[in-house]
Formats: sequence, C-alpha cells, structure tokens
Amino acid sequence: MIITISGFHGSGKTTIAKDLVKEFKLRYLAAGDIFRQMATEHQMTLEEFSEFVEQNPEIDRKIDNRIIQEAKKGNMILDGLLVAWLTRNIPGLHILLIAEEQIRINRIAQRENRPYEEVEKETLTREKSEIDRFKKLYNIDINDYSIYEIVLNTGLWSQKVISQTIIMLIKEFMKSN
Repeated sequence: MIITISGFHGSGKTTIAKDLVKEFKLRYLAAGDIFRQMATEHQMTLEEFSEFVEQNPEIDRKIDNRIIQEAKKGNMILDGLLVAWLTRNIPGLHILLIAEEQIRINRIAQRENRPYEEVEKETLTREKSEIDRFKKLYNIDINDYSIYEIVLNTGLWSQKVISQTIIMLIKEFMKSN
C-alpha cells in the first residue's frame, strides 16, 4: 500500500507525512527533497531552479519517474504536490492538504526564519511554475481534487488534530481494503 500526501508548499505535507511514517512504520520519499537537492547541485535558489526546470522538462520527468518506481515497491508514504497524480494507477490512499496562501507562506517564513515578502515571492513563483509545467507535461490540473479520498484544511486545526484524524481515517481505510 502507498499513501500520498499532496498540497502546495507550506500546507503541512512533510510534517504530517513524518507523523504517519512514525505511526505506520513505512518508507518515506519527498519530491520536494529531491527538487531541493537538485537545486543545490545546480548551485541555484529554488526560484532560479524552478525557472531552469521550465526550460528542461527532463528534470521533472526524472523526479517523477523516481517517485513512480519507489511507489511500485509499496509500503511507503510519498510527499509532494504531484505524487497522487503520478501514482493514481497504483493502489493506495491519496490525501490532499490545503491551507490559505497567507498561512502557508507564514509557516514557511517561520520555519526558514526568512522575511515573509521574500518567501511569498519565491513560493508563488514556484507554484505558478509547477502549475504551468504539470499542465504542459502531463495535462494535469493541480486544482482538481477529484482523485483524493481525503481533503483537509490544515489552517483550521492543530497539527496534532490533523495527524490524529488522518491516522484514524487510514486505519479505517485499511480495514475496508
């Protein structure tokens, strides 16, 4: 079984995914970690690397193929904006975390101890780039929630409540499948 956790930057994907990894003892892979590692290897900021990737679609395909290959092995949690779409033909549970833009940007700014305005510019640039790239590469509309079994607004409740709710829902899902 695979569990995907999707959502825009700062929605809580990684935090919740790590709680699930502890609870269910599953392997973990984050698309964002792969992307950040590649940006570092190219000696670019995330914003610069996003622009670079727009002109080099083979980078997205490389990341996406790795995610698909790992998902086929099963028993894992995948964290990333596109992971549910990439693995929709592999049995699993797809979770989408949402939060208002301001909340997400505040979370990132606090986590990285950076100015809000700087994080806002970088985050919105990255998200626009991703929306455009995924539409062009795969004809996927990131704002289409129809493939998700669970959609939760992480801006409304604490991390603890979100994690406990998702854990309970996963256990119910596992009983019925």
